[in-house]
Amino acid sequence: MFQTAFFARLFTCCCYGCFLVNISALPSARYRQQVVWKAYAVDPNSNEGAEGVVKNSEVLNGVFTRRDLFTTLSKSLVVGCGLSSGSFSFVGKSSAFDFTSGALAVAPIDFGTPNFATLAKKIRNVCIVMDELQRDLQQERWDLVETYPGQLRSYIPIFTTYTDEMFATDDVPSNKGLRVALRYEVGRFFGALERLKQATSRRDLDEAYIAYSNMAIHFDRYLKAGNLYTYVDPLVSTEPFFEKVNDSALVYSDPKTDPPEVRDLVVLCKGPDKGKTGIVIGKFPETRNFVVKMDKFNRSSPIREIKVVPPLWVAKRLGEQDPDDVFLIPRKARKKS
Repeated sequence: MFQTAFFARLFTCCCYGCFLVNISALPSARYRQQVVWKAYAVDPNSNEGAEGVVKNSEVLNGVFTRRDLFTTLSKSLVVGCGLSSGSFSFVGKSSAFDFTSGALAVAPIDFGTPNFATLAKKIRNVCIVMDELQRDLQQERWDLVETYPGQLRSYIPIFTTYTDEMFATDDVPSNKGLRVALRYEVGRFFGALERLKQATSRRDLDEAYIAYSNMAIHFDRYLKAGNLYTYVDPLVSTEPFFEKVNDSALVYSDPKTDPPEVRDLVVLCKGPDKGKTGIVIGKFPETRNFVVKMDKFNRSSPIREIKVVPPLWVAKRLGEQDPDDVFLIPRKARKKS
């Protein structure tokens, strides 16, 4: 008699579970989103159903995806069917399903969402990788440069998640345009990375410099469009500070007769960023424009702005200079295979 009642109640619970639990309401495994569920003992005398949770009576704490849901429910139902009173309540995303057998309440605590602060930090870490790549490339360490394409491609899911989730809603009119712009910059970044890979295989230094410059430009644009800069330069232009200063008082080489080359430390001698310093990372042969990685605005931030400037706006710094920051980065010891 007891066994018949037991299996009858178990069958009823399973039927209810199959028909009432809406699996599609749970998030998929995309972007590793997870649902956190907790099982509590429910006071059988409470009229509040799943809300009548006994404080400090947590009996289970786990992280489950849709794949694990049926396993978890089946275990809970089997335990519940052996009890004579109380109720088993499965609280879904928008409704609760009550079963007359059992004494457990399984409720979702929090639906997993991307941690944008963590994603932003990981994307900014690409700045460090780019600095290390610049160091190894400008020192012509081809054996090390060959390792960077694979390392940078590992960031593709992070770029994708940040782009699609940070600007997911179309309620904000600009979000759709931002998603398009960010995807474009990511595509151009990894296109330039492939160009760098090919130049590295040929040991073509000039082509590698151009490829790296394009990578730096498009990554910098991604940071700006994605609101990932950690600082805001309050100055629109520095030229007013030099209005009463003669150019002869400024120490730099003549950009006409002694133009800078890649790896040269430079100062911008014209334009809205006049007086700012950096290092040349590339030069486009078609336009003759220089690509300059500016010195850090904020020493605590890994971000260094990228400027594309006309040839007469950039000049070599003269006198003894400290090396660029990228050459001060300690090279990690390579693991012996």
